[in-house]
Amino acid sequence: MNVAVRFACALLAIGALLDHRSGAQSTAPIVKVPPNTNWCLGCICEAISNCNRTLKCEGDVCGLFRITWAYWADAGKLTVNNEDPNSQTAYANCANNEQCAGTTVSNYLKKFAQDCNGDGIVDCNDYAAIHLFGGYGCAKPYTGEYFNKFAACEKQIQSLGTGSHS
Repeated sequence: MNVAVRFACALLAIGALLDHRSGAQSTAPIVKVPPNTNWCLGCICEAISNCNRTLKCEGDVCGLFRITWAYWADAGKLTVNNEDPNSQTAYANCANNEQCAGTTVSNYLKKFAQDCNGDGIVDCNDYAAIHLFGGYGCAKPYTGEYFNKFAACEKQIQSLGTGSHS
């Protein structure tokens, strides 16, 4: 399967699973773009794990978004099927469930939304940095394989006309 088809499939799958949109507005004087656009979450997923839906827990990360326990907790300890968030399996069950993981990522990005690169806009580039570096370290340089994959995905989406930089 070629890369463009894989990107499109990944984005459609993420979009189908995340069936809600955020209407929240920021009081900050910078422009914010909601993090839960299909292409943004799709490109973060592609960059972090190639959107590999077979990934489970390895070390301290779980699922296709490679979520840590602390990230999951900061995002609100979402659960699958109303599981008790304090159960031993709640974190892994959510992080390994595409819909729960996608909503967790969206919640985390909304919670820590900030202009990481100083361009006056909180957009998917900032959300990609927040996802990788965390809510308190996103001003680090955007280098390495993760950001290369993210930029390639973003470019591919823009060429398809289904997303924009902001």
